[in-house]
Amino acid sequence: MSADNELNASTPAARVPAGGGHVWIQRAFSPVARFIGASGLTNLGDGIALVAWAWTASLITRDPLLIALVAVLLRLPWAIVSLPAGVITDRVDRRNLILGMDVLRAVAFLGVAITLWFAYPFEAAPERGVSSIEAYLTLLLAAAIVGTAEVFRDNAAQTMIPSLVPDHRLEATNGRLWSVELVGNSLLGPALGAMLVAAALPLPFALNAVAYGLAALLVLSISGSFRANGHHRADWRQEMKEGIAFLRTSPLLKTLAWLTGFWNLFFQMVMIALVLHVQENLGLSAQAYGLILAAGAVGGIIGGLVAEHVVRAMGPARAAQWMLFSSVPTFAVIAVAPGPVSLGLTLTVFEFCGLVWNTISVSTRQRTIPDHLLGRVNSTFRLLAWGMMPIGLLLSGMIVRMLDGPLTRDAALAAPFWVAAVGMLIVSLFGWRPLSLGLRGRS
Repeated sequence: MSADNELNASTPAARVPAGGGHVWIQRAFSPVARFIGASGLTNLGDGIALVAWAWTASLITRDPLLIALVAVLLRLPWAIVSLPAGVITDRVDRRNLILGMDVLRAVAFLGVAITLWFAYPFEAAPERGVSSIEAYLTLLLAAAIVGTAEVFRDNAAQTMIPSLVPDHRLEATNGRLWSVELVGNSLLGPALGAMLVAAALPLPFALNAVAYGLAALLVLSISGSFRANGHHRADWRQEMKEGIAFLRTSPLLKTLAWLTGFWNLFFQMVMIALVLHVQENLGLSAQAYGLILAAGAVGGIIGGLVAEHVVRAMGPARAAQWMLFSSVPTFAVIAVAPGPVSLGLTLTVFEFCGLVWNTISVSTRQRTIPDHLLGRVNSTFRLLAWGMMPIGLLLSGMIVRMLDGPLTRDAALAAPFWVAAVGMLIVSLFGWRPLSLGLRGRS
């Protein structure tokens, strides 16, 4: 990507004056600040919805399969529309795509709020079937719409950032973006969602409609054209193949994709096992579990804020190597941590290192991939990285079920942590040299 493409000269960010009493105001309302603010609002909505989706479904039915179906429809689009989303991202103005997806999600959440307003209170939730077919079908439809829009929005957002900031500011911008997102998604959102659900069931969905509407207004206020430079349309399959081929022929990006995929696999293995481990092995309450997860979120927020300085001090290659390897001791410590404080501190370190890794990985993609291919290659990368998550969830449950009997229940519940630690040790050893060769000298 050329220097001209990395900073759109028509955007106000390129013309912020060097001095003057109003510089801080201009920076606070710069296109980048508005872009990050919009992402913060949408992630606050995601955090609120994290509680609202499952809780609302559980009031309509007690059938675990029907409750799980809501979550499935939220995540299934990552496997179905990731590649088409990449093609569309490279064909259209990325700002307009983000704008459209935020409006679409606002409408979907508003539809759920209105439906619940008229359908609530429900009859007693049955063990099989649903107490309100209209409310349940609205939930399913909204989940599918929100999940699909998230795939398009997230891919377009990552490809738009290089047009808002110069190349040397990518780490700082990505780090701040993820810190803001974590505040909404993991700290404020779930707590606010629980409060709103307790107050009135339609409220979290109505507030989400407002949050996504405000995010759309912030995106709308960003002027300029954000179409991919140099993109020449072919048929859909040919354009998809171009994105896949670029990733396949780039040793560094391919290495980062596989390493991120396996990291996600073992991360999901650990996080799903953590629920029962906290309940049965440590005897902790749901409130303590929430605080433990919040401690991890704090570590991620700090990691996002200082990632630029960590990369500058260590160099991208060394930072990536050690952030990846850090999962080995943290997974092992989770298995033996005696209480909530030690477990929370461990997750703080883990999330800190994970956010630094993500900053390096995404910034490298944004620098390496040509603008006209950025949407397609990025979506292919994320399909591989996110596609490993269900495997980790499945493996975790299989490990516990297989070892519960030959080992004590306590040991079986802790086994996924040890498997993840060994797995990440192998992944780190295989990735150590390729990361050194691929990232050496990059900044």
